[in-house]
Amino acid sequence: MLHRLLLSLIATASLTLTGCALSPQQLNPDPEFKGPVTAVGQGQPVVVKVVDGRASTALGTRGGLYSETSQLTVRSQDVIPKLQLQAETAVRLLGFTPSANAYNAPQLTLTLAELKYQSPKDGVYVTEADIGATFRVDVQNNQRRYSGRYGAALNQRFGMAPNQATNTKLVSDVLSDALNRVFKDPTIGQTLNQR
Repeated sequence: MLHRLLLSLIATASLTLTGCALSPQQLNPDPEFKGPVTAVGQGQPVVVKVVDGRASTALGTRGGLYSETSQLTVRSQDVIPKLQLQAETAVRLLGFTPSANAYNAPQLTLTLAELKYQSPKDGVYVTEADIGATFRVDVQNNQRRYSGRYGAALNQRFGMAPNQATNTKLVSDVLSDALNRVFKDPTIGQTLNQR
C-alpha cells in the first residue's frame, strides 16, 4: 500500500513539473487600425513604408519553471505586411492616397521599434504578462520633418498559462493600440498636408 502511494506521489510530482515547462510559441498577430480620424488631405499621394526595426524577432519568454524554453517570437514576414496594409488604410482615412513610389511626394515611414512580452521569471506558474509595442514614425514633406515615438502597453493576469491563440490576441491588441496612437496624432496629418 505504501509502495503504491509513493508511486502515485512521484507520478503526480512529475506531471506537475512537466506541466510547468512551456513550449515556445510563434505568434502571427493581426493588428488593426480602428480610427476614426479627421481627413485633412485632398487625395495627395503619400509614400508609405513600414519597416521592422527590432533587434530580434523574439518578444521574450512566457516565464514558468523553464522560462528559457518558452520563447515567444513574431517573424517580420508575419507582421510587417499587415502593418503596411493598416498604415495605408490610416493614410487613406486621413485623406491621402498611399503610393509605392510617387516622385516628390511626402513620405511616411513607420518603424516597429519594439515588441516585448515579459512574465515573472521567479514563479513556477505563469500568472501575468507585461506586453508592449513601440512605433517610431518619420514624416518628410519637402523641407519639413517630423519624428515621434508611440507606444502601448498591457498588463494581463492569467488563471493558467496562456495558449498561442490568447497570446496572439494580446499582442494584436497592443499593436493595434499603438497604431491608433500614431495615426490619431494630428501632427502626422498636418505634416503630410503642408505644402
